Amino acid sequence: MAKTKPVEQLERVVIRFAGDSGDGMQLTGDRFTSETAVFGNDLATLPDFPAEIRAPAGSLPGVSGFQVHFADHDIL
Repeated sequence: MAKTKPVEQLERVVIRFAGDSGDGMQLTGDRFTSETAVFGNDLATLPDFPAEIRAPAGSLPGVSGFQVHFADHDIL
């Protein structure tokens, strides 16, 4: 018999996708944003591009990120 996991209801959610530049974080964030919007959620996004064009892989200046803030009500 499979264990059931508890369901937790949250008022709002913030998710940040982060990885090396070129790992697809912008694409992942964009796709997640599209799917979240389909469900009728209000959302705000914050893409974070690396400052350097070709920073070494695994270095902090080469981190690319995408943050999504969503809720089932208006967010400011």
